[in-house]
Amino acid sequence: MPIAILMPALSPTMTEGNLLKWHKKVGDSVKAGEVLAEIETDKATMEVEAVDEGTLGRILVEEKTEGVKVNTPIAVLLEKGEKPADLDSFKVASVGPAPTQEAAPHVPEPVATHEIHAPVSSQERVFASPLAKRLAQEKSLDLHSIQGSGPHGRIVKKDVEGFSGAGGRSFGSSTRTAATGPEFRDVALSSMRKVIAKRLLESKQTVPHFYLTADCHLDSLMAIRKSLNESIEGIKLTVNDFIIKASALALQDVPAANATWMGDSIRYYRDSDVAVAVALEDGLITPILRQAHVKSVFDISSEMKQLAKKAKENKLRPDEFQGGSFSISNLGMYNIPQFGAIINPPQAGILAVGAGQQRPVVEDGEIFVATVMTCTLSVDHRVIDGKTGADFLNAIKNYLENPALMLI
Repeated sequence: MPIAILMPALSPTMTEGNLLKWHKKVGDSVKAGEVLAEIETDKATMEVEAVDEGTLGRILVEEKTEGVKVNTPIAVLLEKGEKPADLDSFKVASVGPAPTQEAAPHVPEPVATHEIHAPVSSQERVFASPLAKRLAQEKSLDLHSIQGSGPHGRIVKKDVEGFSGAGGRSFGSSTRTAATGPEFRDVALSSMRKVIAKRLLESKQTVPHFYLTADCHLDSLMAIRKSLNESIEGIKLTVNDFIIKASALALQDVPAANATWMGDSIRYYRDSDVAVAVALEDGLITPILRQAHVKSVFDISSEMKQLAKKAKENKLRPDEFQGGSFSISNLGMYNIPQFGAIINPPQAGILAVGAGQQRPVVEDGEIFVATVMTCTLSVDHRVIDGKTGADFLNAIKNYLENPALMLI
């Protein structure tokens, strides 16, 4: 009997995705493990591999279709010995998004004993990045009038910014509700923004946060970093590389902090898998450096650069951003001296890192100038108590202020 290929759930938070490209066409043979299609989720673009073998008999969801719900049939696979005529017993009906004012293409619905529901993609659908859509709304531009230069003709930021479009249609102009009312515009939420909103709201409502703050003196670290960058060709260590290493080692020194909340239990980890927030066009993602405690600061620097690049290109694999027991969010490069971050459940802690600044410091009755960085640790009190949190933050501070310990 023909096998329905379903829209997969490629991450725990995925409810729908965009079908970017088919790697197989109708009539092609399919072997288990071969790449069938590329799917864009709220986090990344990933390849979908075949589970069964056979022949691709019918494609139900065309390339560049957005908002395909998880578990929706996207294609039909014919098993060995079956023929295309066997598909006549399948009934295809549309359960996609509500129809637009322009009619969707007609899909024949032969009588069948098996029913497959698939969304019908509108020929008027626009394929664009979330940032491109937002910029188009700000500029009152119609995306239908813009030629995309991204992968598979996708409209990206530069296409909107470079569009002159004298004859283009406009939409979404600012609205004034009354003679004295303010102007406003409504921007639809992207898949990523919906997930961020849901998870962070859940975190603040259900996780009992408490916060610990420490000022870390960075002069020794800055000196070692400068020396290494100048003496080793091709090396460009950042302060964040040392922060990742310090946090990973501190998780080993204070194993009670290397934990996650499991509902009816607390899970303690052997390795220090540290997640690091990376800003994207429409939100952020936290790629993970696995076993960061056993990696040199040079390896951490190289791997972090690769992960950040993949994150910004939407190419992270699920295993590269799912999991981890601790996170780091660094806004120092944006000249923010201090802030508190929201915990990413089920993790029990996140370190918010501010900018390193020259400040007056009093020590043994003497005043001197030092480079100081304020770090704020957000902690889940269900998992970590005050003393454990303090021990953990002090361990991070000790490594940052004695960076030679991280190079041993």
